[in-house]
Amino acid sequence: MAKTAACSAQNVPSADWRAGCAIVLLTILSACSTLPASRGPGGWQGESGDGPPSVSVDAAAVLDAVPRIEARSPYGNPAFYEVGGQRYYVMASSAGYVERGIASWYGTKFHGQRTSSGEPYNMNAMTAAHPTLPIPTYVEVINLRNGRKVIVKVNDRGPFLRNRLIDLSYVAAMKLGITAEGTGLVEVRAIDPAAPAPPQAAEPTVTLVAQHDSAALYVQVGAFADRNNAERLSQRVTSLNPNAGIRISEGAADKAHPPIYRVRIGPLPSVEEVDRLTRKLTDMGVVDAHVVIN
Repeated sequence: MAKTAACSAQNVPSADWRAGCAIVLLTILSACSTLPASRGPGGWQGESGDGPPSVSVDAAAVLDAVPRIEARSPYGNPAFYEVGGQRYYVMASSAGYVERGIASWYGTKFHGQRTSSGEPYNMNAMTAAHPTLPIPTYVEVINLRNGRKVIVKVNDRGPFLRNRLIDLSYVAAMKLGITAEGTGLVEVRAIDPAAPAPPQAAEPTVTLVAQHDSAALYVQVGAFADRNNAERLSQRVTSLNPNAGIRISEGAADKAHPPIYRVRIGPLPSVEEVDRLTRKLTDMGVVDAHVVIN
């Protein structure tokens, strides 16, 4: 069953809004929101009915979203909002945003329901949900495993499952080749709609990035200015996955700054292993663990 998030004057209509607060949220910004049990491969886990459409979709015929200058959504961009006891701060600007992480997707259960932007969710349109990017933001999403690339419009909030970066519409996930596994390793880059973009071909095709990465997957469990502290944490978490290995990497932004020692577990074979390790780390009291893709 879905869990109900605490109401707040700063709550924002979000992916949880799809669960039933759409009308109220259009009239008052302080409406309650609901938090689904979790989001995982292929859609929501813990709730029935989500998944791909029953009718085959010709994803190759769907054009990328076309970036254009739009006003910020009046409902989707509060200073912050809370879901499931966690506070999310909406970014003032998407300029320069680049991040790597795990993408998931959502489908039939929310098709036609209102998104955080006020637009109805269309699983066959090139859209996405993101917890903190301004709404709307246009982003380029690259599948780091196969080099496929798409452009989508962020018009919704989510995903709220730990370790997930972005939630794609079904057709966007299909074009990237991640619907079968349910998740994918991606790079997300914000697009400046004021910058000129090359016109799309009349016949849509999957765009491939010329150079793409092997996308090694790690969980970073801590970062320290003192190497001794990094060593102690490394020893503490070694038992969680001795085969994956614990690595301490040293790096600094530039020579003027002292080095930072980062403790990482990996490379890991799957998103499922990432989720398993994260749960165990949380049980150990290591709450800052997060996904790193090299």
